[in-house]
Amino acid sequence: MAAALLRGFVADGLAAAGMKPVASGIDPGASLNADVAALTAAANVALPLADVNPYAFAAAIAPHVAAARAGTAIDLERIAGAYARLAAAADVVVVEGAGGAMAPLSDREDMLDIAVRLGLPVVLVVGIRLGCISHALLSALAIAARG
Repeated sequence: MAAALLRGFVADGLAAAGMKPVASGIDPGASLNADVAALTAAANVALPLADVNPYAFAAAIAPHVAAARAGTAIDLERIAGAYARLAAAADVVVVEGAGGAMAPLSDREDMLDIAVRLGLPVVLVVGIRLGCISHALLSALAIAARG
């Protein structure tokens, strides 16, 4: 969905950048996460990978678990700094989450804290499968509760 939004912005003549602050899961033989690759392919502004994807973990596991295994902590200020650099270079930045609205980043922070910290609106994307209505409604409640 994020790559499709980027392609639309590019088609409208905007300088568009993509960002996936946290990515878990890099396919064997690949140098970066597939979502990050799709975002960079759809964008029309070339930016440092360290800003497009500040946290990349090889294992396809929850971000907070991947960070702990890597001996690092996911820092919202590092993400905010990267976002600021992207925003300075583009008309629009599409930020893609990972693992769902409430996916933990640490013991105290989750994916919604990124949107709150960056002051961004949220587009909720839900896969159509068994349980998706409950997932969508619960996610919408969490998003609304965080403003």
